[in-house]
Amino acid sequence: AYRWQSTHHAAELQEKYADLASGEEVEIEVAIAGRIMARRVFGKLAFFTLQDETGTIQLYLDKTRIQENMGAADPQAFDHLKHLTDAGDIIGAKGTVKRTEKGELSVYVNEYVMLTKSLLPLPDKWHGLTDVAKRYRQRYVDLIVNPEVRQTFRRRALITAGIRRYLDQQGFIEIETPVLLSEAGGADARPFVTYHNTMDMELYLRIATELHLKRLIVGGFEKVFELGRIFRNEGVSTRHNPEFTSIEVYQAYADYYDMMALTEAIVTTVAQEVLGTLRIT
Repeated sequence: AYRWQSTHHAAELQEKYADLASGEEVEIEVAIAGRIMARRVFGKLAFFTLQDETGTIQLYLDKTRIQENMGAADPQAFDHLKHLTDAGDIIGAKGTVKRTEKGELSVYVNEYVMLTKSLLPLPDKWHGLTDVAKRYRQRYVDLIVNPEVRQTFRRRALITAGIRRYLDQQGFIEIETPVLLSEAGGADARPFVTYHNTMDMELYLRIATELHLKRLIVGGFEKVFELGRIFRNEGVSTRHNPEFTSIEVYQAYADYYDMMALTEAIVTTVAQEVLGTLRIT
């Protein structure tokens, strides 16, 4: 399927219907989509755990109800759901919200659409993905099976956005400087070397943004910065990547006391914005 229009995310439904009593159903149709993380099939009933960007919710699948709503178009709609779906598949479902007798908030499905088939199985449910090297190589699998990692990615995005916003409020402008350089300068690190065919010359991936930002100060800008990727052809570990994000900030007519105050303000402002507190580990 190319397109699916959801009305809610899992976390929204969990929050909105937190007080729904066991056995109770809300007669409002919702639409949700996500990845099947677990399947339990019992004859004419099935229960799927669906995970989207925000969290998980149960799909309550009743053969009678699905055949009533989908039978005209697909007489085997429920059987297809039982036999042709796997953990890892992405599915869209429409239905009402119901808390089961066992107390599990669910979408009581009227109809479903298979959105994407997963051709490879997810890592084992109980052991998860624990190989650190594999987690880094296959980050998308890490994000599927270790949802807390998504929180790290979200916070990182909020941090970089917060830094840019704060510097913008202080009158700094961000200017993109070249990544390909005729000489790698601004720091003492081994560069990556590449080749420009048309110009018939070797070029270097930048190891710092320093020189071009300083040239902007020379040219008349008074407050500049760049938050971007730099490349250093050196060791690799889980804490040391050959390409990484750095920020460099340059201000005319300021000394290192001004830069210390700016750095402290960036850290405290962004910590408060992203975490809501200045007491952090």
